[in-house]
Amino acid sequence: MTEPTAPATFTGRVVAITGGAGDIGLATARHLGLLGATIALIDLYDGKLEAARAQLEGEAIPAHAWRCDVTNEAAIDATVEAIAERLGRVHHLFNNAGILGLFHPLLEYPTEDFDAIQAVNVRGAFLVLRAFARHMAGQGGGSIVNMASMAATGGPPNMIAYATSKAAILGMTQTASKDLAPHGIRVNAVSPAYMGPGFMWTRQVELQAAAGSPYFATDPAAVAEQMIGSVPMRRYGGMEEIPGAVAFLLGDGASYITGINVPIAGGIL
Repeated sequence: MTEPTAPATFTGRVVAITGGAGDIGLATARHLGLLGATIALIDLYDGKLEAARAQLEGEAIPAHAWRCDVTNEAAIDATVEAIAERLGRVHHLFNNAGILGLFHPLLEYPTEDFDAIQAVNVRGAFLVLRAFARHMAGQGGGSIVNMASMAATGGPPNMIAYATSKAAILGMTQTASKDLAPHGIRVNAVSPAYMGPGFMWTRQVELQAAAGSPYFATDPAAVAEQMIGSVPMRRYGGMEEIPGAVAFLLGDGASYITGINVPIAGGIL
C-alpha cells in the first residue's frame, strides 16, 4: 500500500470513524493515523474492532476502540461522551458505517430488508452526524465526511434499498452543511464507484448475477465485465483511493469546501 506523502496536518487531531473495523474504515484510519491523527474507531463487531485497533497500534498509530450500534441513539450519545472524556475534543468525523442489503428487483424486494438498510444507512448516519456535530459545535467547530456512493445517483438495478439510502446521504450532507456552517463545521460526502478486489467486489458481482434481472448476466465473471464496462475509467477502484479523498475533505486544505460530493475511482455521478 502506498504511504501518504502529504504533511502531517492531522497531528494533535482526533478523528472518529464509524464502521472503523471494515475495509474502508480501517484503510482510512491508517491513512489519517500516518498523517498524525489519533483515531477513535467505532464499530458493532467486537472481534473485528479489536483486531483493527491492534493493527493500527502495531504501526505506532494511536488508536482507541468503542463498540456501538449506530441505530441506538442512547449508545451513540454515550459513545461520543466517552470518546471526549478519554481523548478530549473530536476534530473530525468519517461517518462511514453502512450495510449493503439484498439484491432483488423492486417487485420482489422485502420490506423488512428495506427498513433495515434505512435504519443503519440513513437513521444511523443521521444520529451519528447529529451527536458529533453537537460535540463539535461546543468545541469551536470541526469537519465531517459522510459516506455516500455512486449508487446514490447511478440508479443500480436490484438495489432499491441501498440506492435510496445513499441518495438520502447526499441530501443530508447538503442540508447539514448549511445548518452547521454557522457553528464552524464543514460537511461533505464521498461517493466511491465499484471498489475491488476483495470481498466487497466479489459479493456484489455474485449477488447481481443471482438477482435475475435483464441488466446483468447470470455468470459472475460476465457481470464483472459488465460492471467495469459501465465505468468511464474501465476499472474498479482500489481501497487505497478512498482515504486520500476523505483526508483532503476533513483537513485544513479544504477549509473553504462544504456541501459537496466527491466521486472516487472513476465513477460517473
